[in-house]
Amino acid sequence: VQLQASGGGLVQPGGSLRLSCAVSGSTLDAYAIGWFRQAPGKEREGISCISTAEDTTYYRDFVRGRFTISRDNAKNTVYLQMNSLNADDTAVYYCAADLVGYGSRRCTLYRAPEYDYWGQGTQVTVSS
Repeated sequence: VQLQASGGGLVQPGGSLRLSCAVSGSTLDAYAIGWFRQAPGKEREGISCISTAEDTTYYRDFVRGRFTISRDNAKNTVYLQMNSLNADDTAVYYCAADLVGYGSRRCTLYRAPEYDYWGQGTQVTVSS
């Protein structure tokens, strides 16, 4: 299974970006997908994930209301819509896949080792 994260770039404060995580080598519908980020000098942190049961979603408090995660199983892709970006959102963003099975509400934002596969990361820079 391979994951390809894309959609990062330079955006002004208050702007928006949509990240994509394209999955290949397997169908997406048995995998929970998480988005993580790592800023320079900081630890990696989970920000959002989506599981396989009725698109169960979870968000960290600092992105809730600004970020929206969604999945398109037909396209084998998960998206992260990021609005109202600020300088604190500057980081490399990674997507990861966890084989949880069909109809699962499970996905974690705090236990990164549970994810089986990782993408290469895409840089998001918020600056004026």
